[in-house]
Amino acid sequence: MPDASPQPGRRRRRGLGLAALTGLSLVATPLAAAPVSAAPAGDALVISEVFARGGSAGAAYSNRYVELYNPTGAEIALGGLSIQYRSATGTAAPTTTVPLTGAVPAGGHFLLAGASNGTSGAALPAADQSANGLNMAAAGGTLFLVDGVSPLAAPPTGAADQPDAVLDLVGYGSSNTYESAVATAPSLTQTIARAETTTGDTDVNAADFALGAPTPQTAGAGGSPEPTTPPTTPPAEVPTVAVREIQGTGDASPLVGRTVTTTGVVTARYPSGGYNGYVIQTAGTGGESARTASDAVFVFSSASVGSVAVGDHLRITGVVSEYNGLTELTPTSAAAVVRLDGPAAAAVPAAVTVPRTDAEREVLESMLIAPQGAYTVTDTFDLNSFGSIGLAAGETPLLTPTEVARPGSAELAAVVADNAARAITLDDGASLNFLGAAANKAIPLPYLTPTEPIRVGAPAVFSRPVVLDYRNGGWAFQPTTQLTVENAAEVQPATFANTRQAQPEAVGGDVSIASFNVLNYFTTTGDSIAGCTFYTDRDGDPVTVNSGCDARGAANADDLERQQAKIVTAINSLGAGVVSLEEIENSAKFGEPRDEALATLTAALNAALGSEVWAYVPSPAALPALADEDVIRTAFIYKKSAIEPVGESVVLNDTVNFSNARKPLAQEFRLIGDSASEFVAIVNHFKSKGSGSGADADQGDGQGASNASRVAQATALVAFADRLRAEKATELVYLLGDFNAYSKEDPVKVITDAGYIDQGAKDGKYSYSFDGAVGSLDHVFASPAADATVTGVDTWNINSGESVALEYSRFDYNATIFYDTSAYRSSDHDPVVVGLDLPETAPVTIDVATTASTKRLAVLRTLTVSAVNNGPETVSIEITTVYGSKTRTSVKPGQSFTVKTVTLLSPIKAGTAAIAVTSPDGNTRTYQQAYRGA
Repeated sequence: MPDASPQPGRRRRRGLGLAALTGLSLVATPLAAAPVSAAPAGDALVISEVFARGGSAGAAYSNRYVELYNPTGAEIALGGLSIQYRSATGTAAPTTTVPLTGAVPAGGHFLLAGASNGTSGAALPAADQSANGLNMAAAGGTLFLVDGVSPLAAPPTGAADQPDAVLDLVGYGSSNTYESAVATAPSLTQTIARAETTTGDTDVNAADFALGAPTPQTAGAGGSPEPTTPPTTPPAEVPTVAVREIQGTGDASPLVGRTVTTTGVVTARYPSGGYNGYVIQTAGTGGESARTASDAVFVFSSASVGSVAVGDHLRITGVVSEYNGLTELTPTSAAAVVRLDGPAAAAVPAAVTVPRTDAEREVLESMLIAPQGAYTVTDTFDLNSFGSIGLAAGETPLLTPTEVARPGSAELAAVVADNAARAITLDDGASLNFLGAAANKAIPLPYLTPTEPIRVGAPAVFSRPVVLDYRNGGWAFQPTTQLTVENAAEVQPATFANTRQAQPEAVGGDVSIASFNVLNYFTTTGDSIAGCTFYTDRDGDPVTVNSGCDARGAANADDLERQQAKIVTAINSLGAGVVSLEEIENSAKFGEPRDEALATLTAALNAALGSEVWAYVPSPAALPALADEDVIRTAFIYKKSAIEPVGESVVLNDTVNFSNARKPLAQEFRLIGDSASEFVAIVNHFKSKGSGSGADADQGDGQGASNASRVAQATALVAFADRLRAEKATELVYLLGDFNAYSKEDPVKVITDAGYIDQGAKDGKYSYSFDGAVGSLDHVFASPAADATVTGVDTWNINSGESVALEYSRFDYNATIFYDTSAYRSSDHDPVVVGLDLPETAPVTIDVATTASTKRLAVLRTLTVSAVNNGPETVSIEITTVYGSKTRTSVKPGQSFTVKTVTLLSPIKAGTAAIAVTSPDGNTRTYQQAYRGA
């Protein structure tokens, strides 16, 4: 499968300030925030300015910098103090510590120069100190001024009290650590500077710091500045503009950096969850059929979000900015947000289908939307971590381009474009990472419940308006406030159909074969191996192996039991007679017999059924050197009542082409005792897409890394299959497994060009979901003669489309326990089931004869129908002719059952005898034999 981190996390975050959690007055009521640092107003050293864009294209200066300010009347020596930096999402010790030297003059500044991204921008004034390792992120981070030169030991996040050694703290942008409320992140040309350094530190980053032009000042620049002559002309009046003028007609506002006044009706508010703001839309807008600019804008204000309500008509004076592509308005002060009296027309949700281009979406940015048309779930991966769901406009999920189009083709480019045009995220109105801090893990996930699954391919039906929003590099539908389990009945904007199937579709045939990747089923648990590290649940208990050892599965016996229970349910529900397994432990790598894990799984399958239904195919005597094998392997299990192996299994000992993959395993099978039904099955697990260099480097054509290896493996597999076909004297060959190649990629083409037919292509379903698109990495290929035996195909979608929250490996990650012992999310791949009608030796020999004889002038005619049981089991035989039916319920192997019909004078007309043979399992087959008249 494609390599992917089991613990993804990829969004930027904004910190949740104290102001967002308390009721604040709308107009000019001052904030009453509890202090969190040891810097009382006007009598201690503070951080006065932060510039985090040094050297970037368009930046004002070539280096980052931190400026300190001394508001006292005496010089402050810096020996023993340090500046420390931690990333926006960090929770451990700061990653950068800069011990300070020198002093800050009374009423003066100190300039600490940091790292540079390049050569753009002017040179800084001669800095008082330089630290090339000080590399603050522009989007967000936290700076600590510390009494000490050792890194702080995991300072707390949020607005929590900091250690006494912290003299001052600035959290900006997406930082998770701040004083009361986070400061706004700057643009390329802006800095974060104290609004009035002479008034001291209020311990509210959002209030103390404002965006402005960079003004780096050094100790050499002197102390308090000389008084300046008041301007002779009044400052320019703040212009009043419509929201659509703020938005403009392009992808960024034409008014970035300017202070403006506008009005609008509140349509959505996010006082919790991290957005720290609300949306206003020009009164009465939204119902227009055509537009050139959006009439809505996001207001970033943790200070006022708690005091506004949906429906309020507001006048706001604020600074226009672009935050990661979203146009925002940040009020200049608490008094800059005014509730207007009198009625205002409500905003009208725009009834639109999601536009296909960014330009078309821009003119609806932040507006209230009533989504029209069909939407389909296409991605559930981020639901477990960020509470978001990937949707595709239309009735189908997005397709992995190389599933349906050849690499490099015009058709592939068309699929890529269509995916981009149809993709939209349904978010939860929050920036929380539910896999992050312990407090977040204690919040139940939105949307998903243990009884209401959300699955790839399921229709999404909207019943409430949403806001069209742009964050984290993509467009999203946001509910009008943070969605929680508690408010879902009033807030959740969409519902989802439950598309689960309790069992695969019927595929027909005498027997079925299946392929199933069991996602690192290891009976050697991580806790038994020194050096293993683990992914842990919300209590810190290990769940599954992360790294540090060769084990890849469960952390301990309890976790293994949970993993095994789901796999057992899935396999026992397949209805297959032969199952190929991929990604099962190679126990020889852990000092055990090679089949130990396979035997354990087989025993668990039988225990669940209460009888010895399954058996496993033993490893062959001839095996590659253990050093040439992987810690995972392939295997076969089969149902003993229907199937038996013929001879020993065979491993392809090819250490060249399969040096980085699992070697194919072949076994000949047949229906019990019937040589006419013999066939060869070969299970495979090709190299994954996640790594490779040289010829195996990702070529950028959609096939991922290591494609050259997979092509070589496909070529070697075809040769191996040809050899076995000749050795076993059969034309019935099936290639099964996880090929780590989508249906139009080069390795699959090698196999199909050799004459094999991809059975998975027949059911229109897909076995894998990755990066928001579906495709099939798992295949069953049949030789032409084998293809003629196929009666049906089903890809049973129990895994790939389900949320990863249901996996055993995510047990107790969230306040809601999603785990159960069902088949759903027993793996990340879906099993593929293929029905076969194999050639058979007839279970009975039929003999029908008619005779005529004369006895004492009478003509006797006799119809004799005889059936001999050629099979291995005692059967019931019913013989039917036009003269009636007779049954013998217990005909042992080798015994015959004969029915004679004698007529006197009347002729026996030509006809057909029907012989029905019923096996002990209740399966009945009927054979017919014509006979002549007499």
